[in-house]
Amino acid sequence: QMPGTARHDREMAIQAKRNLSKTTDPVERLRLQCLARGSAGIKGLGRVFRVMDDDNSRTLDFKEFVKGLNDYAVMIDKEEAQEIFRIFDKDGSGTIDFDEFLVTLRPPMSNARKEIIMQAFRKLDKTGDGVITIEDLRGVYNAKHHPKYQNGDWTEDQVFRAFLDNFDSPYDKDGKVTTEEFMNYYAGVSASIDTDVYFIIMMKNAWKL
Repeated sequence: QMPGTARHDREMAIQAKRNLSKTTDPVERLRLQCLARGSAGIKGLGRVFRVMDDDNSRTLDFKEFVKGLNDYAVMIDKEEAQEIFRIFDKDGSGTIDFDEFLVTLRPPMSNARKEIIMQAFRKLDKTGDGVITIEDLRGVYNAKHHPKYQNGDWTEDQVFRAFLDNFDSPYDKDGKVTTEEFMNYYAGVSASIDTDVYFIIMMKNAWKL
């Protein structure tokens, strides 16, 4: 079994739904709506925006922004969307940079948490090129213990691929996990864990760090 994030994921989604009814901050509401879909929720919104960014400008105008939120089925009214857009459009140019947007949307994390996430990433990234691939996992994880490998349902590569897909976004799985995707995923998990100490213990146990 791969490091157990499903339980945290569920807890986090439930917590996010609960907190949604309490908060009036529009950015927080958007963040919680994404997290209510699980740890990859914020990354999923990022992918929707990326698909819409036809001219590869890595920016969105208000119309694209609203369309992206609608495509992702985020419940938001126009006033709220305008308010969020204004918060992110710091220079008043009428466009927002979506990398900056996603970083701001990500739940804040302490440096101690970021450091342990990066330790796990570096351990998995055997080749050290900043992207985790099936090749990297071969050197670090034994697929033969996986129940689906044992009963013949999956090949080794399928076990690895299923693992990578956890960190990838639901719509565009490419079998590669970047530092940013790994960090976004764990920012989601992190949101459900109150103390740094517990988060660090969980990561150390999960990744044998």
